[in-house]
Amino acid sequence: MDEERHGRYYRLIKKFKEQTGCPVIINTSFNIRGEPIVNTPENAYNCFMKTDIDILVLEDNIIFKDGQKKIQDSEIQEYRNGFPLD
Repeated sequence: MDEERHGRYYRLIKKFKEQTGCPVIINTSFNIRGEPIVNTPENAYNCFMKTDIDILVLEDNIIFKDGQKKIQDSEIQEYRNGFPLD
């Protein structure tokens, strides 16, 4: 990968390495087991708020869970139960 062809991603990895010492970012699907892959900002925010994810990055926005309105535990459990592990 080079900066000329993949500038934004290259700069992200470079900054991440500067701050953490680790030059690797793992890109996986964004969903919980059994849930369709997140494909809209609304899906991303919903999954973020109802899982153990602490920080969500959407384009140029960084969203910290502790800065969001708390969701009831019952609503979180209902969401997670909607995607059985079997």
